[in-house]
Amino acid sequence: MPRLSKPASRIIADPGNLCFVSIASCWEIAIKTSLGKLELSMPVERFLNEEISANRFGVLSAELAHVGRVANLAFHHRDPFDRMIAAQALVEDMPVVSSDRMFDRYGVRRLW
Repeated sequence: MPRLSKPASRIIADPGNLCFVSIASCWEIAIKTSLGKLELSMPVERFLNEEISANRFGVLSAELAHVGRVANLAFHHRDPFDRMIAAQALVEDMPVVSSDRMFDRYGVRRLW
């Protein structure tokens, strides 16, 4: 997994910006942990709570409008978590911090 770019790090660190983590990302971390693909130093729920709090992030829940937008997305990306993140970004008019250029194909504003 690539480290954050310097511009992305600056955007996230700027106290004037509100930053959110998608519940889809939290869900993906939980699944990777349970499959043994990701090792954390503490239980996943505690890890997420501590990291989200320490970084002053909000959690972007999955809403029905997001689910509805997923249904209308082209299949540029097969990853269900990334598709949900793209849908959330489009519905909420929020940029996504990601190195994955596939988000560009959805018309998502991508910061990297």
